[in-house]
Amino acid sequence: MNNNETSQQLLDFIRKSPSCFHAINNIGEKLKNAGFIELFEQDEWPVKPGMCGYVTRNSSSLIAFRIPEDWRGGFMITASHSDSPTFKIKHDPELNGPDGYVRINTERYGGMILDSWFDRPLSVAGRLIIRDESDGKIALKTKIVSVDRDILMIPHVAVHMLNPNNGITYNPAVDMVPLFGLESTKGGFMRTVADAAGVEPEQIIAHDLFLVNRQQPTIWGANNEFISSPKLDDLQCAYASTCAIEQANVGKAIQILYITDNEEVGSVTKQGAGSTFLHDTLTRLNSGLGRTEADYLRSLAKSMLLSADNAHAVHPNHPELADPTHRPKLNGGVVMKFNASQLYTTDAVSAAIFSEICRIADVLLQKFCNRSDIRGGSTLGNISNTQVSLNAVDIGIAQLAMHSSYETAGALDTGYMIRAMQKYFESSLELDGTTIRLA
Repeated sequence: MNNNETSQQLLDFIRKSPSCFHAINNIGEKLKNAGFIELFEQDEWPVKPGMCGYVTRNSSSLIAFRIPEDWRGGFMITASHSDSPTFKIKHDPELNGPDGYVRINTERYGGMILDSWFDRPLSVAGRLIIRDESDGKIALKTKIVSVDRDILMIPHVAVHMLNPNNGITYNPAVDMVPLFGLESTKGGFMRTVADAAGVEPEQIIAHDLFLVNRQQPTIWGANNEFISSPKLDDLQCAYASTCAIEQANVGKAIQILYITDNEEVGSVTKQGAGSTFLHDTLTRLNSGLGRTEADYLRSLAKSMLLSADNAHAVHPNHPELADPTHRPKLNGGVVMKFNASQLYTTDAVSAAIFSEICRIADVLLQKFCNRSDIRGGSTLGNISNTQVSLNAVDIGIAQLAMHSSYETAGALDTGYMIRAMQKYFESSLELDGTTIRLA
């Protein structure tokens, strides 16, 4: 597959994944088509050698696994996240007025570049919990929904009415409120959502709905070298890791695809990286294969985690913001991230292991550190490691405008990430004292 085909498939996936719930549903369907069996946490699991399966939690996080026939290694885990910064719709959504307008009441989800949301066509997507009494009993059912048309806009104030000499800051409760319609549309927002879901408004008991940037993803540049889209952070890594586990040959280790929700708001939820989801799944696989807790702990010692979340490229207009010697470029390959304060999990051991995997896979590898006077962000690797402790490395794909409603990356780098992760999944670690061998 050439780079444009890989990029186009990524962008098609993002376009069909306007919320974390859609992303997980689409990844689940992709895994089913590759022969993975869907499991449910409340059921018994028929765990056996050679099995491929996946399980979701909260409809917004997912773990998939492939067990070799002769499991002699540990776990080779990739972790990414399904959520992106946006605005969440409040439970009672409509704001009536002023002056005959109907607006929608929202709150910030994650740390976004606020002004990137102005003057763009917007819609709404997420999930509904609906009441179903079709069989005479009350059942609460989950239904994902996407309103597939432009229904909202956050209009900017005209420059003539602003005083740029005072600087401009934006208050989410004042400046960032989306416009839905005029007075005649009062009471119509949830009707619009219900119609898109094929249900009646009175059936909707609760909802998790988010604003969606409707600008279409694109491949662009003088030589089609760039891609731009909503939600590259972090659906680009989630998609790459899904493709990698699909394409990987069976190795000696259990291959684990972990896609978690709520990274953008701290991960401390039942479906976040700080939850027991990964630990619960790994221990169920271990016990299902007839192994003891001690066996599980020995397996963790020869396991690894790739925490895959996008990275900052050198900015074309502000190159001074990058570190003097760590300057990732678009289309420069996979980025490995370091931080002395352990905002990233990478250390000398995990860096050496992943560097060798990239060398064997013939994948370009770049390194990132924040400039020493810029703290930068964190990600889900260290949080996951509080639940399942193992060697871990933070990696990503270089991008521009991280946390904008429309982000940019290189057209080659998704392919590099897939190749690196595929070789990683096919690898295993053998330990002899403090010596590590790649197998």
